Amino acid sequence: MVVPSADAGAQRLSVVIPVLNDRNALVRLLGDLQWLRSAGHQLIVVDGGSGDGSLGSAQALADRVMISQAGRATQMNAGAAIVNTSHIWFLHADTRVSRQACECLLQVIRASSEPCWGRFNVRLDDADYVFRVISFFMNVRSCVSGVATGDQGIFVHRRLFQMVDGFPRIALMEDIALSKQLRRTMRPRCLREPLQVSARRWREHGIVKTVLLMWGLRLLYVVGMSPKVLHGWYYRR
Repeated sequence: MVVPSADAGAQRLSVVIPVLNDRNALVRLLGDLQWLRSAGHQLIVVDGGSGDGSLGSAQALADRVMISQAGRATQMNAGAAIVNTSHIWFLHADTRVSRQACECLLQVIRASSEPCWGRFNVRLDDADYVFRVISFFMNVRSCVSGVATGDQGIFVHRRLFQMVDGFPRIALMEDIALSKQLRRTMRPRCLREPLQVSARRWREHGIVKTVLLMWGLRLLYVVGMSPKVLHGWYYRR
């Protein structure tokens, strides 16, 4: 597969954030990113029909706020469709981002002579040792497999994203599917600077149950089970 050449000129970044009823977390994330916005990069929030004021809270903190049909793949594709920068960075609303992580990404995209894609390491927001272990294995698995999850803050050159036709229009596992498409062109850049992600699902549903559920869903997806069925199974739990 032929990879498109890099855009000439300055490398700029658009951050696309899908949200659905996660106002408080969204405000914190947008606060983390304000210095990036001041430096000339773009923040785009795509609301899937929140009823908690997410849309209004984002108005003063983002460059573009839009409404889309609910669904992460649909929302992220909608945000990417209005991007006019060289690179896109997809972040979940409950992520926390350090300035060091942003600077690491900017350094990578400015130094890249070819279009690239990649992801960050993650660190779960719980100091308990078991969550450090979970984070470690998530990061190792991703680097070895070349497959990233949405929690890891996937970034991609805009023309590379367009070349694979964006996120597949599926109900679940859209991040896995996108990674596999992009992996056919090149291996991901695995940035070691961590993003902080929520450990809420592990705390609420139990560590063992959550790990088994996530691995079970991926296995069933690999063997061909419908993402729509997996979506229903995941959210019922």
